[in-house]
Amino acid sequence: MQEIKLQASDETLYTVLDTLERELDKNQCPEILKSVMLIAVEEVFVNIAHYAYGGNEGEAIINLDVIPNPKSCTITFRDKGIPYNPLEKDDPDITLSAEERQIGGLGIYMVKQSMDRVEYKYEDGCNVLTIEKRLDMEED
Repeated sequence: MQEIKLQASDETLYTVLDTLERELDKNQCPEILKSVMLIAVEEVFVNIAHYAYGGNEGEAIINLDVIPNPKSCTITFRDKGIPYNPLEKDDPDITLSAEERQIGGLGIYMVKQSMDRVEYKYEDGCNVLTIEKRLDMEED
């Protein structure tokens, strides 16, 4: 397991993405699944950077864990920002056009749809969001 502790900001996003990409490459993750993971991590991390601390600076701790058998990647995000469970937000109505749809919520919806597991808890004064994706390309 690898832990990254850094300021939650747009500037540190690429540190998180580069670390995840190296870890996934090291574990022979298929490119399509790597892309899905990178998009999900970007969505979650940017939300922390923009909203968790109400416009102030704050820290994020990200734990990356790639498990070999069955191959999967679990990423846990921790912040001490405003308590907020993004999983309680109603899913956007994706049948509406972009002009008709309310702003917000599409990112976490994409994360929920693309991951195999998404969980939230508030623990020890921290928001804790965990996402997990199987990294094998099983055929249906």
